[in-house]
Amino acid sequence: MRRRSTIAAASVVAMAALVISACSSNSSSGNTSTGSGSGSGSNTGAASFNAGTTGVVNASTHKGGTLTFDDSNTPDSFDGGNTYYAWVLNFTHLYELPMFVYKSCPGTCGLQLVPGLATDMGTTSDKGLTWTFHIQSDVKYENGQTATAADVKYAIERTYDRSVMANGPNYYQALLADPKYAGPYKDKTGNLTAIDVPNATTLVFHLQAPFPDLPYVLAFPSSAPVPQSADTGSNYQLHPLATGPYKFQNYQLNKQLTLVPNTQWNPATDPNAAQLPSKIVVNLNVNQADIDNRLLSGDIDVDAAGTGVAPATQARVLASAANKAQSDDPINGFAEFAYLNTKVAPLNNVHCREAVEYAVNKTETQTAYGGPFSGGAIASTVDPPNIVGYQSFDYYEALTKPAGDDAAAKQQLQLCGQPNGFSTGLAYRSDRPKETAAATAIQASLALAGIKVTLKAFPSGPYYQNFAGVPTYVHSHDLGIDMGGWGADWPNGYGFLDELANANAIVSSGNVNISELNDPVINNLFTQANTITGSARTAIWAQVDKQMMKDAAIVPLIYAKALLFRPPNLTNVYVQDYYGMYNYAVLGVKS
Repeated sequence: MRRRSTIAAASVVAMAALVISACSSNSSSGNTSTGSGSGSGSNTGAASFNAGTTGVVNASTHKGGTLTFDDSNTPDSFDGGNTYYAWVLNFTHLYELPMFVYKSCPGTCGLQLVPGLATDMGTTSDKGLTWTFHIQSDVKYENGQTATAADVKYAIERTYDRSVMANGPNYYQALLADPKYAGPYKDKTGNLTAIDVPNATTLVFHLQAPFPDLPYVLAFPSSAPVPQSADTGSNYQLHPLATGPYKFQNYQLNKQLTLVPNTQWNPATDPNAAQLPSKIVVNLNVNQADIDNRLLSGDIDVDAAGTGVAPATQARVLASAANKAQSDDPINGFAEFAYLNTKVAPLNNVHCREAVEYAVNKTETQTAYGGPFSGGAIASTVDPPNIVGYQSFDYYEALTKPAGDDAAAKQQLQLCGQPNGFSTGLAYRSDRPKETAAATAIQASLALAGIKVTLKAFPSGPYYQNFAGVPTYVHSHDLGIDMGGWGADWPNGYGFLDELANANAIVSSGNVNISELNDPVINNLFTQANTITGSARTAIWAQVDKQMMKDAAIVPLIYAKALLFRPPNLTNVYVQDYYGMYNYAVLGVKS
């Protein structure tokens, strides 16, 4: 989905350069938690490496102090309805309460979707075309005004006007039954007919087609209530009206944000957040080297971007036992791929694609991305392990023969009628050193099996809009292999796989089904998935993943990780599995 791919398009070099540990994680000696927003849990020992991936480190209910974040860039927007940056989506829970949130707890527990402003997970009728949600009746804004269902509807209406709200996701336009609605800035009547508000606590959504994942869409902060009287359009980011534990005190655009406690916040209505620090400060446009130095010295508490320390800092963290014990290296939900285009000859023959699968040296590509300590874990599936529905399997010996299997590759070349190999182009982004190195490594390993690859370099910015994401360009320039990265908008198989594999996702520009996969088996599985719920639906995602690998549509390269550092004074620290970074909604600081 687009949030993760957009981020990857902006920062994959940093992502790929994250420090990873190939060693097995230490048994957690941090604290464990069942998900209390206040960080409750039993203390099982001192902090240790990777303790924050499975438990809560430094659990505490201490109030007070200043929690300081630094970011090397600026957010797309602090307006919850106008953001698509992963760290901002995480951060907004400090001041906004959307309809649904991810449960505040470490490990796979944090992949659970739970009610936020909503009172339950909603009910469906009319064969899945209608959803009814109820919201809490006593959630107040910072000014004491009560949030209503009409405010939620208005918040969603705002997202329709892309001239004002250009950054956030556009799922509502695609899903709801009134796709041509112009938005409230153009249509002052507020006449989005796809959402009814029969009373102050009820919303009824009318869909174009059944979609069981609607609650996941409502977990974006674009569903956090916004009273129309307070909306200032694109300037709303300067002071969103708070329903979370904190409110804006001051925001100097692109320089610094300061949050202070929202006295109208009731923890009973928002149990997956906490109100511990007396102040939260976010410094923007800070040099990454300075961020790392300040983080290790304890002058700041969190690197807001959540993408891990820079390569130059990684050795300092890993070389020091004390520093390493204060770090975590979670799989962050991203994956790096080599897409195999199913329309470019001879890769339109599945056996030719399977030859590529076997021949790619996964160890060398892992090294290209930074190796086991600064790249990621070798991948054998399309889904990364932190996706609901993930199953481990290894059709092409990525784990058992990571250096490649030239004998198996040559058998597949015989089957595809190319016993002497073939030639094809490989597209990659030249301004990304790790991706460039990975493309070169693939070229070298495929040559050993007789497959000649011509490297085709492109700039990152227009990569999907003008080159790898344009099927006609891919075909005419013989780009049989195309590099790319991906992550999910929500952590289940639909959120990760749909745009990669569903035939209806293929578009003429900005295409992310780069393999142009149009497999009736997969298409039918997606159709079936939108008619069922629960464990039966979850089971479909492994079937899709396995069929994609049988189709040899993608060569999975690595599951990306991030080396996160947590200063000793930071409390209630753990990795929120969905975001692949620390859960910002519950952090505190020691005196």
